[in-house]
Amino acid sequence: MTKLITAFALFVITLLSAQGQAPTTETKVSKFEQGMGKAFELWGEEKDSEASDGFERIAAVETTNWLPNYYVALVNTTTAFRTKDKEKINSLLSKAQNALDVEMRKDQNNAELYVIQAMINTAWIVFDPMTNGQKLSGPTIEIYNKALAIDPNNPRVVFSKAEFEIGGAKFWGQDAKPMCAQIDKAIELFATFKPETAFSPKWGLDRALIAQKNCK
Repeated sequence: MTKLITAFALFVITLLSAQGQAPTTETKVSKFEQGMGKAFELWGEEKDSEASDGFERIAAVETTNWLPNYYVALVNTTTAFRTKDKEKINSLLSKAQNALDVEMRKDQNNAELYVIQAMINTAWIVFDPMTNGQKLSGPTIEIYNKALAIDPNNPRVVFSKAEFEIGGAKFWGQDAKPMCAQIDKAIELFATFKPETAFSPKWGLDRALIAQKNCK
């Protein structure tokens, strides 16, 4: 069980370093850009609660933009991976789920949102594998399959699905080579992936490179 938890949780550190930075620009920025930049800055300083609050305030104003709620969900989910207190985990994952649900009701064709849902499920599995492992593992794979059907060339979809399956394979003593091949594919996809905006998701490559080394 320790291998399963470790495999699911290690990516959080590299995710924070990859995504939790404020984009910079020499041009005049909007209030949205200023707010997002500040929230990213707080997240990069590991002020997770303040960052989440910042993204939440932006989401309340920018109701047609999915990114602020995406980051509310991402910040709280990654924080939950590093938390042991049951009440705090319940609070963090509830906030993450509520923010994600807002965006999922608007758009069920966004692969990035499905990745976050799978991560929320994974956080519950990591917290209580005996209770949640069997209940959520199958549905989580289904979520990743939906994301893959929507956007098969999204590196976060390919990598996150493989990472999740490798964790399960290690736990059950199964061969992880097929999933390792998908890690290689994800790294190739990261090489050509271009975020749509400065604030669009771009995390995952650092952790994929670590996972690739662990596959050797």
